[in-house]
Amino acid sequence: MTASSHTSRAHSFNAAAAQYAAHRPSYPPALFDAIEELSGRTLAGSRVVDVGAGTGIATALLHDRGAEVLAVEPGDGMAEQFRRVHPELPIVRGDGNDLPLLTDSVDFLTYAQSWHWTDTARAVPEALRVLRPGGSLVLWWNTHALDIPWIAGQFDRVAEHFKDYGAKPAAAVQDTRPRSLLADPTGRLDFAHRVVRWSRRVSLDAHLANIGSHSIFLVAGEEHTGVFLTEERRILQEVFPDGTVEETYDVELLVATAA
Repeated sequence: MTASSHTSRAHSFNAAAAQYAAHRPSYPPALFDAIEELSGRTLAGSRVVDVGAGTGIATALLHDRGAEVLAVEPGDGMAEQFRRVHPELPIVRGDGNDLPLLTDSVDFLTYAQSWHWTDTARAVPEALRVLRPGGSLVLWWNTHALDIPWIAGQFDRVAEHFKDYGAKPAAAVQDTRPRSLLADPTGRLDFAHRVVRWSRRVSLDAHLANIGSHSIFLVAGEEHTGVFLTEERRILQEVFPDGTVEETYDVELLVATAA
């Protein structure tokens, strides 16, 4: 992916913030249990900064666990939607490459679905700067459960239809390197790794709106995306004749604790 296309995809969410907020999947309680286990610290009462907070899906869950949470979000549309949905939660503008935070001020620095939009050469030192001794950098992603046939099939259909926009089939995106090395190519951080599987049942309409909120769909334009979603609806109606789709995710979790 070129730098310009990476930037375009990063900014694409602002125009679809309401769709993102309404249909993107949340995260299971087991994820937050694992964060506490791997960090050796409870979220309740901790100072948590959620970076790339988007519309606040993770921020609200961290707040519900008792954390004193602050959201950091660079996008205009996402920040506006965040304030609309979560007026009680504080949010400031910024990103992980240049955090608007004091040194040694944070117990947890979290990135839900957003670390890959940072420049790790800048984001890693920034994380280490703002974390208190014993504080944790926590990264996670909802990833495709590709051992489930219909999910793998959809993944490859997306790759074929959006290949001109950088989409790749499952076989081409598998990376044998540890996810911790992908998250920090410098190797400065010592990550613990955990995978948490969970699922949710949604209507076919909600499922299609969810996948349509991903960056590659947004940058491709309505016409190209519409062709795909129409055909995908036909395919999934055969797989899920009752109109309810069971989406299954593997949450990839990385936790690194500062010295």
